[in-house]
Amino acid sequence: MDKTKTTKYTFYLGMTVFLLIITTIMGVFAFTMYVEHFTEESDPNRYDKYYIMIAEDNSSSFWRSVYKGAYEEGLQQNSYVDLLNGAFDHNYSKEDMMRIAIASEVDGIIVAADESDEMTELINEAAANEIPVVTLYGDNTQSERCTFVGIGSYDLGREYGRQVLEIMRRKQLPRAQVQVTPLYDENGERLMWTETVEHLPVKVMVLVSPHTQDSGQNILCSGIQETIDNEKKENVEIELSLVTIDDTNTFSVEESIRDIFMEREQPDIIICLNELNTACVYQAVVDYNKVGQVNILGYYDSDTILKAVERNVIYATVTIDAAQMGKYCVEALTEYNMFGNTSQYFIADIELINKDNVAEYLDGGDAGNE
Repeated sequence: MDKTKTTKYTFYLGMTVFLLIITTIMGVFAFTMYVEHFTEESDPNRYDKYYIMIAEDNSSSFWRSVYKGAYEEGLQQNSYVDLLNGAFDHNYSKEDMMRIAIASEVDGIIVAADESDEMTELINEAAANEIPVVTLYGDNTQSERCTFVGIGSYDLGREYGRQVLEIMRRKQLPRAQVQVTPLYDENGERLMWTETVEHLPVKVMVLVSPHTQDSGQNILCSGIQETIDNEKKENVEIELSLVTIDDTNTFSVEESIRDIFMEREQPDIIICLNELNTACVYQAVVDYNKVGQVNILGYYDSDTILKAVERNVIYATVTIDAAQMGKYCVEALTEYNMFGNTSQYFIADIELINKDNVAEYLDGGDAGNE
């Protein structure tokens, strides 16, 4: 019986490896056809370099803006930047697309990385094949990537921390809870009612990714906590909690956030660290009639988020110069290909949007749109 199980296990393992190889081969073949189609429709000698971008979610306005910045800078550098996510109908993982890009021998890869061992191995494989890799937004510090383009996580955390204190001041948090208890005499007769005022702790919830090994995320949360501890003036209790959101897909994010609002006690303040979480929390606050009770600190400046700020449903949001991030990626690859090295870090600008300045962004339209 044990031998039969072992045989089955070996068979399934072999099939898994076989399917992985076939998937990669098909991806490379499809991408090769895609590149050939591209070169047929354009001057093959027009561009000096061909770069691939592997984004986190090419459907979001944030990632579209990042790609637009990279694409336009590429044209300035006589390089073509292609968004690999949009080249196929099949839903390949980031790792699969890394394999496809490496096998296709592109001139450079821009990837929204993470700290997984598999991603480290793939970046190192690309480097071994003389393909420079820029990690974008999410880093892989153990790899041989040539540079990281992202945000100043600690500074962003400090901004969120300051906004937490600002909400407490403007919304008069913490809230008071009155405890009414009876006072009895020695015979058990009630003499009077006594009232005790108790100040509830301010509950601040940060929605984080399940990739807990993400050092940038940890640094950001440290920035929030240290700013609250160092700059709060009142002797109040602030409970900062990290809640993991299943970000496998949009539905799983919505389910995770819905679970928060199904709890008996909701937080006073929710801090969102990406565009999708911000949009989902905003919708949940409306659906569960928590407008004014749950304060949202959001991320990015899509039309939906900006309008929510205007309507006072989202207290404030932090916008990142996404196009600048894309531009930095191409600048880094150009510099590396020319000189063999580049800066270790490129940090994009951030700006706070609240009720006071949101009109400027609404007048200009969605900063994330083309």
